Amino acid sequence: MIIFRLIGESFRFAADALRQNKLRTMLSLLGITIGIFTIIAVFSGVDTLRNKLQASVDKLGSKTLFVQKWPWGFGGDYPWWKYVNRPEPSLRDYDALKSRLEYVDGISFEATSASRTVKYRSSSVEGAVLHAATQDYDKTWNLDYQEGRYFTDNEGKTGSPVVILGAEVAKGLFSGEPAIGKQIKVMGRRLTVVGVFKKEGEDMLGMSQDNNLLIPLNFAKGLFDVQNSNYDPQINIRGKENIALEEVESELQGAMRSVHRIRPGTDDDFALNKTTMITNQLDTMFKMVNIAGWVIGGFSILVGGFGIANIMFVSVKERTNIIGIQKSLGAKNYFILLQFMFEAVALCLLGGFLGLALVYGLTLVSKYGFDTDVVLYMKNIVMGVGISVVIGMISGFWPAYSASRLDPVEAIRS
Repeated sequence: MIIFRLIGESFRFAADALRQNKLRTMLSLLGITIGIFTIIAVFSGVDTLRNKLQASVDKLGSKTLFVQKWPWGFGGDYPWWKYVNRPEPSLRDYDALKSRLEYVDGISFEATSASRTVKYRSSSVEGAVLHAATQDYDKTWNLDYQEGRYFTDNEGKTGSPVVILGAEVAKGLFSGEPAIGKQIKVMGRRLTVVGVFKKEGEDMLGMSQDNNLLIPLNFAKGLFDVQNSNYDPQINIRGKENIALEEVESELQGAMRSVHRIRPGTDDDFALNKTTMITNQLDTMFKMVNIAGWVIGGFSILVGGFGIANIMFVSVKERTNIIGIQKSLGAKNYFILLQFMFEAVALCLLGGFLGLALVYGLTLVSKYGFDTDVVLYMKNIVMGVGISVVIGMISGFWPAYSASRLDPVEAIRS
């Protein structure tokens, strides 16, 4: 019970100090408020951005590998001259991998033709992205449908003139009417709509099915050269869930080297790209941003800590005679110590809550003013409260300790 009594008295003393010396207290809390606001705002922004980017990366699948000509490059000097003479992934590579790989759930060959115009009667959609893929495309990508279905095995093998539309393409062509069974025109050929992808919305990496069209690769062979470098051919491999990605990658690398007849000790003439490359780059980037947030906010918190220590020394000076009376009535040193420690923590918590309130206000402004969602996560709220408590304990210890060591007689005389 004495602890609750101490906490209650400490908060009451803090409230009295705030009420009696509003300007002095608010100026002292300003550093804590700015520091907490800076750190939590940076962390909230970084966490929100990271989660959105990670959600985009997750669409690729953590078990998915991409055989491509060019390795993914992130920042710095990109040695393009090493890769320019590499061959593009071919249908021969795809067929060979299908017969050799054991650790995979799906393997598909894909080619892309961008900026295509899609027509339906008097309606048209420009800038659509046409994807042509083999039958196992749905096993290497996560596909959801709001209408219809995926290609049947027979449609894929025979190269039937069928197509699956992105949600935005379907909306632009049919204005919300059912799309299944209708015929559209792409690259001068008529295709029957058998499915519509579920609307995803644009993500941070620009990956979305909303503006895409998907057709069987065997049909696309009659439209363009699917192995030409202009159409970015690639082979997608989805590893089995119970097999480590490193094992899948090792098997894939060995198979590709065998298919291309690469001698031991010679560099690969292909790239194996994976989502962990993006994740690792994100980890490095956000780690630097977090450090910058700690440094900037740390200086404000340091200044705020000195301000809290200063106001606590003033508070001890103003209440010296009260401390003497308390000690003469039997108050122990730890009681006086904890009383001022709790008061310092209460003041820092007040500054911390003000900082968190400013961050929350910033999230509302970004959401309703700029249509950008910034989330104040619970872990960041806990962090802000925790930092406030720690700074309060550090800043209030020495003033509280000096108050607890006062001689009661000398304190009453003051």
